[in-house]
Amino acid sequence: MSRILTLGEIMLRLSTRVDTRLSESKQFQVHYGGGEANVAISLANYNHSVSFASKVPNNALGLAVKRHLQQYGVSTDLLLFGGTRLGSYYLESGVGERSSSVIYDRAYSSFSEIEMLEWSMDELFGDVELFHVSGITPALSDNWAKLTEQLMKEAKKRSVKISFDINYRAKLWSYIKAKSILPALLPYADYCSAGKLDAIHLLGIEEQSKDGEDVANYYQQMSDLYPNIEMFYSTLREIKSTSDHILKGTIWNKGVLYASKKHFIVPVIDRVGGGDAFSAGIIHGLLTKQDLDYTVSFATAASAMKHTITGDCNQFSIEEIEEFMTRDDQRIKR
Repeated sequence: MSRILTLGEIMLRLSTRVDTRLSESKQFQVHYGGGEANVAISLANYNHSVSFASKVPNNALGLAVKRHLQQYGVSTDLLLFGGTRLGSYYLESGVGERSSSVIYDRAYSSFSEIEMLEWSMDELFGDVELFHVSGITPALSDNWAKLTEQLMKEAKKRSVKISFDINYRAKLWSYIKAKSILPALLPYADYCSAGKLDAIHLLGIEEQSKDGEDVANYYQQMSDLYPNIEMFYSTLREIKSTSDHILKGTIWNKGVLYASKKHFIVPVIDRVGGGDAFSAGIIHGLLTKQDLDYTVSFATAASAMKHTITGDCNQFSIEEIEEFMTRDDQRIKR
């Protein structure tokens, strides 16, 4: 059976309560997460065969990461042990008009310190149908920018479909740095998570208007730059407050834009991982050959549901998401 491979860094997340500043917090909620790991967990929940490749320290935290992935059905055969530390980040949870904020503590982590690929290419890509990676990985170091390109080239050589989520993080690299690296990676992608802001700030496309709904024009121009990319997709998010969002998903293919209905998410319990849930929903729809209306609706519903639980990863099954997609009210299911 073909499988999905995701590769990236997984970290320890330490979160405050919504009513407590990070500087005043005496206790934290503990979770494990990272963009590619979160995608892997969602896809395993959707009954796909998924492997996650990374490197963690050979200690209790590394073991906890392994158990976290395994409890959701993700294969850890490609999880390496070594190095000195597990990267971490602190999340000060916002509420109302106070935004959430993140402090990274990931320097010198086991994954970021990898100097050369420690897996054989046959080990990584044997029987793989799709490889998913994000812009977070090349942002970690100049070395990882080169290794990410090497991995994407290898996947392409083996006719493996490549899903790339730009996933820009300003605290990891600047627009200037990202703009210098992405042109080496995007020519290998088949599917790409990229929205209007990515088009303007990272791909050099001129802003057309302030209207957040005019994404089709940006998708077309991104496609002109990278005709190898079959699908572009992203969410449109209206933020009324940290706790009150309106979410809509879009996917673009061959000049046609498909859009989901709007989801009114009040309150937002935890936004972290919402984009990963959306990407995983899109990948699920593409791999199971669903029509694109279903695919974007499923992915957006999955993302909306992720906002209702704490932690980085989505925890819902296909059946639960499909039931949510078609519901008109929130009555108790009895």
